[in-house]
Amino acid sequence: MARVTGSHLIAQALKLEGVYNIFTLAGDHVLPVLDVMADGDFRFIDTRHEQAAVHMADAWGRITGQLGVCMYTTPGFANAIPGLSNALYSESPLLSIAGSADLSELGRGAMQEIDQVGMAAPTVKESLMIHDARRIPDTIARAVRLAYSGRRGPVHLTIPVDVQEQELDEAEVTFFNPDEYRAGEASLAPPELIRQAVALLRQAQRPFVIAGDAAGYTLDGRALQNFVETTRAPVLTEGQARGLVADDHPYGFGFFERGLNRAASKLREADLVIMLGRKQDYTIGFCRPPNIAADAKIIQIDPAASEIGRNRGVAVGIVGDVTSVLEQLTQEASAYSWQDLPWLEELRASRAAQAEWAEGLAVPETPMHAMFVHQTLESLLRPDDFLSFDGGDFCHFGRALLPAQMPKRWSYVSGLGMLGSSLPSALAAQVAYPDSRVINLTGDGAFGFNGMEFDTAVRHGLNVVTILGNDSAWGIDRQIQLGLYGRPVATDLLQTRYDLVVQGLGGHGEFVERPEDLKPALERAFAANKPALVNVAVQRAISPRAEAAIARRQAVTGK
Repeated sequence: MARVTGSHLIAQALKLEGVYNIFTLAGDHVLPVLDVMADGDFRFIDTRHEQAAVHMADAWGRITGQLGVCMYTTPGFANAIPGLSNALYSESPLLSIAGSADLSELGRGAMQEIDQVGMAAPTVKESLMIHDARRIPDTIARAVRLAYSGRRGPVHLTIPVDVQEQELDEAEVTFFNPDEYRAGEASLAPPELIRQAVALLRQAQRPFVIAGDAAGYTLDGRALQNFVETTRAPVLTEGQARGLVADDHPYGFGFFERGLNRAASKLREADLVIMLGRKQDYTIGFCRPPNIAADAKIIQIDPAASEIGRNRGVAVGIVGDVTSVLEQLTQEASAYSWQDLPWLEELRASRAAQAEWAEGLAVPETPMHAMFVHQTLESLLRPDDFLSFDGGDFCHFGRALLPAQMPKRWSYVSGLGMLGSSLPSALAAQVAYPDSRVINLTGDGAFGFNGMEFDTAVRHGLNVVTILGNDSAWGIDRQIQLGLYGRPVATDLLQTRYDLVVQGLGGHGEFVERPEDLKPALERAFAANKPALVNVAVQRAISPRAEAAIARRQAVTGK
């Protein structure tokens, strides 16, 4: 009988899940499993910081729908906690694996001992330690099943070194294929609820469809597109659902962000709101008036029953896979005739006003306005380009302008607001789409968190192009400070030559100060055939998102 180790079982369990890419940073407590997996069909993408490894696995899971896997040693696990927190917010199917000191030494002051299971617990759907190698197959199966169930999210496993090295006979363990322990995603709604939902939609004069993260668990937008084309209802997309219906589609009205999209701000005028995998959280005012009118009806479809009616009662609540339920709704709706409503023209007028506003800001001047930078980039975009946005005012202007044209090609920071996640996300996108251009949009503050990952990009040939808006400040926070308190505190930065940092790491870097130099610099960056950064000096301009944050706080404080 062949002898195997726990490390062999980890590798076999991940192979059964179709895992190929491992996002990692090597360290003492994962060396056994890394050594074994090096002989298997795995690609290791090693980063310069564990947080970046988690961000990459997080983005990989959301972009591809496949399991994102990250591995690290004990202190590396401590570095990974921010990334796991972000993955929980972004709803990514992710498996975190950390090694630890031997089981026999834990609780005795073992090497680098910390309570990994307890530390991870608030940041993941479940956190477990494996005590016996025989339990590796079923524990990994359990973890992956949970990562994909309901609202997706990360799961953490701690596997001590002696469990990784534990030897046993192959006959002592049993593996099952994923389809034997994980149910399919299709989850249909009762026909009566489908009929009720379509009846409400037929009565509505100002319907408003929002497709959120859980609507984006699919890799294509056919179900959502068929639904809006059948019912002629306007749809706005966000999170993983961005691009399921293109922003230039006749019934597509862009990014659901009320501070950045004037069509989205019309939500308060809707008489029916259909929430597709969209939470009733603070970003929509908890669905309470005046964010959604008191007499408006709500239809909420979500894979997690706990999200239905969480902050406001709904007219129809459906627990199920969003794509499957959309197909049911479309089939029911196809029995009726539908007409374009006057409401659509109101929304189109809002979008036209938005375009006019953006055009007014995008003037060639020195220093450049962020909108000029994004408009210049827009003129160079291709339909299959992947856009990765960070947070902050520079990127908010880009999110207000730059379109989502295809599914899984437009990503931005999660609701946690984890700055610095855009570069690792862009690197994961380049792994997923090796034949497409990946464009990372970031600010000078955000760059500081994971800028060293340009070394990762160079070593692994991930030729992302980064456009950095450099206003020498923590831009959005500085603007909010000025709006609320009249002065900035601890939010000024230097106009650092981040382009020289990237050059030093082996990439292409340029510094641009004049508007006439911007487009040629971008073209050179795209042609460089290496990771590139264009460091652009921009104005300290306040974004609509920052203005909305100031107004919201002033409304609370009465000042």
